[in-house]
Amino acid sequence: MSKLFKKLTGPLVSLFFLLNMTSTGYAETTVSAEIGFIFNTLLFLICGFLVFFMACGFAMLESGMVTSKSVSVICAKNIGLVSIAGIMFWMFGYNLAYGIPEGGYIGKFIPWSDASKIDTGYADGSDWYFQMVFCATTVSIVSGTLAERIKLWPFFLFAAILSGILYPIVMGWQWGGGWLAVAGFSDFAGSTLVHSTGGAAALAGAIILGPRLGRFTKSGAAAPVKPFAASSIPLVTLGVFVLWLGWFGFNGGSQLAIGTVTDAIAVSKIFLNTFLAGAGGVLAAAVTTRLGFGKTDVIQMLNGCIGGLVAITAEPLMPSPLASILIGAVGGVIVVYGTKLLFSLKIDDVVGAIPAHLFAGIWGTLAVPITNSGASFGTQLLGVVSINAFVFIVSFIVWFLMKSTFGIRLSKEGETKGTDVTETGVIAYAIRD
Repeated sequence: MSKLFKKLTGPLVSLFFLLNMTSTGYAETTVSAEIGFIFNTLLFLICGFLVFFMACGFAMLESGMVTSKSVSVICAKNIGLVSIAGIMFWMFGYNLAYGIPEGGYIGKFIPWSDASKIDTGYADGSDWYFQMVFCATTVSIVSGTLAERIKLWPFFLFAAILSGILYPIVMGWQWGGGWLAVAGFSDFAGSTLVHSTGGAAALAGAIILGPRLGRFTKSGAAAPVKPFAASSIPLVTLGVFVLWLGWFGFNGGSQLAIGTVTDAIAVSKIFLNTFLAGAGGVLAAAVTTRLGFGKTDVIQMLNGCIGGLVAITAEPLMPSPLASILIGAVGGVIVVYGTKLLFSLKIDDVVGAIPAHLFAGIWGTLAVPITNSGASFGTQLLGVVSINAFVFIVSFIVWFLMKSTFGIRLSKEGETKGTDVTETGVIAYAIRD
């Protein structure tokens, strides 16, 4: 009987507490510092795994969007940039962001080191890993925009500069307690800090690099699609689904804690709003292209999903479900007309990353005060302008210097043959008997 009593004691006690919870919420509970440390560390690690899996999504999306003669280079770029970003973020990127003095502008050029303590609330290595995959995501945004005409190694050099210096600096301005944090700027998971940063760097590169050969007619109109047809729309679709999955880690992990009931509820709400914003972006892009252009453009639907996800990333916790759908829907519409704007300016963005990440990121950041009363439009505008101006100007200078010295663009012959032949010597798709 004693053994039976012991077995029943735990469930009975749990049942007692469940029955005594009020109708307004859960009973207040606490966990030890050690348990909180473990749960918070797991949040960073699990959500970091999801964000790392976004590298697969970017590789799939970009591989599907380029022509069949430029696929293997996309694969090389994506596995290369993740490796470069990780090493650069370890060497000094992390401490450039988090070694910044309060209200300051730049941290320290020193390698990351582990200083885990129970009172920090999580293992330092888990935080480094979670922040590192954000850094790699920023660089991934640049890759697809410049596809099919950029040399591989100049891109790798820029990836090192962006991941090791530019991104950590602007990251530190807010998340590291820098001057924008002191000013009250709010960007929960990086609509501007990550996505607009990558988009601004991509825009600068696209302007310096120029469009693909024959992409625009002499009148400025986009050339017929066929010579530039995407190699695999199914692969693009799968890539977007992978990115959508990774976004739950992106936004949910940015709660930075899950050791309390309040944090668990917050992460769950973030997941909900993240999904709804992506769905809103998809449907808004579908309706917009159908009504505006007579066809339901699947590529715009896919990029509309990304635009919706980017838009909600600045504030995924505070909006209601309906507000999340509307924020994402506006992001989807921005993607459609942002793409049209780039065409009119003869800026060649192969995958549509600039509208989806830069333009939608700006909208999402400026929209924060709509649902978060603690944010102000003026401060949000200050953050958007300062971050994007800094990243664009510095990136423009870097791209220009590389173009003026050792060159960044393939020769006409190399571009005509395709980057697979010219840069890697590996053909992604071959017809075999």
